[in-house]
Amino acid sequence: MRVLMAMSGGIDSTVSAMLLQEQGCELVGVTFRTFDSIKEHCLAKEKGCCSVESIMEAKHMAEKLGFEHHIVDFREVFKEKVISNFIQEYLHGRTPNPCVLCNSHIKWGVLMQQADALGCEKIATGHYACIRKRNGRTYLATAADTHKDQTYFPWMLTEENLQRTLFPLGGHTKEQVRQMAAERGFETLSHKRESQEICFIPDNDYRHFLEKEVPDFHTICPEGNYIGADGKVLGRHKGFACYTIGQRKGLGIALGRPRYVTMVDALRNEVTLGDYEDLYTTGLLADACRIREPEWLQNEAEVEARIRYKSPAQSATLQLEGEKAQVHFARPVWGVTPGQSVVFYKDGLVAGGGIISSVPRFP
Repeated sequence: MRVLMAMSGGIDSTVSAMLLQEQGCELVGVTFRTFDSIKEHCLAKEKGCCSVESIMEAKHMAEKLGFEHHIVDFREVFKEKVISNFIQEYLHGRTPNPCVLCNSHIKWGVLMQQADALGCEKIATGHYACIRKRNGRTYLATAADTHKDQTYFPWMLTEENLQRTLFPLGGHTKEQVRQMAAERGFETLSHKRESQEICFIPDNDYRHFLEKEVPDFHTICPEGNYIGADGKVLGRHKGFACYTIGQRKGLGIALGRPRYVTMVDALRNEVTLGDYEDLYTTGLLADACRIREPEWLQNEAEVEARIRYKSPAQSATLQLEGEKAQVHFARPVWGVTPGQSVVFYKDGLVAGGGIISSVPRFP
């Protein structure tokens, strides 16, 4: 089987390639260029999954393993589909998750077209995820390593995407993957650290990025008021887009005790501050939902809902109405953030997901 192997230069994609080769697959490596992270205004060292350094590492690994490798320029479509959304979400007072859109539009979007062009039946990635069948449909399923499970990000994938995808690491733990790399002679790779930053923000400062990418940023997001839950003015902030739900550090205001961002109002240019406990809620509203089998999640279905990658899924009741959903949690959850994804799990499968639109205070 001819497989298009998405190579990042890191341990996960490299070990995935080794495992597929050992299973007899014919591999074609591909690494994509999504963003020029070195610019005149940015002095940070370029890093991340799509940097020049990582691209050359991926090419080197493919050559060392003996299969062809292609570098593909996806910068234009990445800017259109991912970066533009990232900017607009912050300018509307929301906190986006660019990795979700990248998975949908880039890694399983234009990459599928690349697979067709190179005559590949399947594509493979180093994600920690599995694929299972249910009622004739193909589902994302949680990985063996629950701490590394990455099913949160690709929840938008379609039936066609999943039918053509291989996840070689789904049944392995991260420690096992490191051991496999070492056993196959890649000792240095087995100790390689993972990048945690957004690939197009090498200094991990999204505020600086917005200032540089939006010419009239300070006109759109001028200084405004911090307010309390009672509406009382507490001080001045530097522009609503510079704050995210749950933020405590970098507020630039002293109020005698720790305060957290509990709401960002772009229309009023107000940022609400409150206590840690104020960030607990028992529900959320989501839109742009994609549900694999709507009939499976009807009549207030019981699901496990995850509101961010590093948070465990929580028991919840789901009410669907078209592409909108209302989620009621069995117990309060902390820091639900508009703009982030909520992913629904049932019986270990990703049953669907949506984009969090608001956090009403349910009784």
